Amino acid sequence: MSFLIILPKRDPKIWIEALKSSDKTLEVETYPNIKDPEAVEFILSWKHPHGIFKKFPNLKVIASVGAGIDHIISDPDIPAHIKITRMVDTQLTQDMSNFVLSLVLDRIRDISFYHCHHKWEPKMYQRPEELQVGIMGMGVLGIAVSQRLINNGFRVKGWSKTPKKIPGLDSFHDQEQLDKFLKKTDILICLLPLTSETENILNKDLFKKLPKNAYLINVARGRHLVEKDLTEALRSGQLSGASLDVFREEPLPPDHDFWKEPKIRITPHIASITNPSTVAPKIIENYRNMKNGKPLKNVVSRETGY
Repeated sequence: MSFLIILPKRDPKIWIEALKSSDKTLEVETYPNIKDPEAVEFILSWKHPHGIFKKFPNLKVIASVGAGIDHIISDPDIPAHIKITRMVDTQLTQDMSNFVLSLVLDRIRDISFYHCHHKWEPKMYQRPEELQVGIMGMGVLGIAVSQRLINNGFRVKGWSKTPKKIPGLDSFHDQEQLDKFLKKTDILICLLPLTSETENILNKDLFKKLPKNAYLINVARGRHLVEKDLTEALRSGQLSGASLDVFREEPLPPDHDFWKEPKIRITPHIASITNPSTVAPKIIENYRNMKNGKPLKNVVSRETGY
């Protein structure tokens, strides 16, 4: 039985060290240096080459190193019996909520405006209680972000498949309530999982349902956004700006139009980055659960995408 790491374009050393610090007896291999494919039962992965999992006939679990799992379930060749798990970590959750709060504060205080324009041009700012923040996606991250914003005086509403009972949150759910949710959302934050239903959800039709001069923050997945629709909404004045941390192609190509758009703030997918040392014990726990026939934690559904 072996534990395999598949992290293309990443140095696996830090992961090996973190995992072995939690379990010195762990037999770790890194792709493509594999002694016996039949011995591999557990794989830690991020953006693997599609089709590769078929090479391991006794594979039981694929664990994502991050909160997202669309990079795994988008592979059509994964046998149905294999369990897929995602990363749920307190540090990741805190990092995301801090990052989104920073973006919202940057928006209402126009901090980036002053930095980019290099002009002594004071503008009146907004206060948290003066506008409404809407969060699409109320999973672990969405709930944490909503609580952080509420605790900082923002009026917050959330949209999800099912109602959420969170103190201070105005909850909307299902497709029928989406228009009502969008109608008075001044800052829209996307934290949805990427599924067939949510892909391309940030499009021109949705932007038209927001108040004029609304602001977009996308920290979920690049494929949620129809890029040309965002550009058009910015240039028409329907949206006042956008902060994007995720993109359809990463790294974002140097010649991409987003780099030339002054109303877009770009960050290189750094809202929350997995820290191997803090998540390694959770991975080892699931590995042991697998070996002992116990239930796994944070198993995702391929049907729902989360």
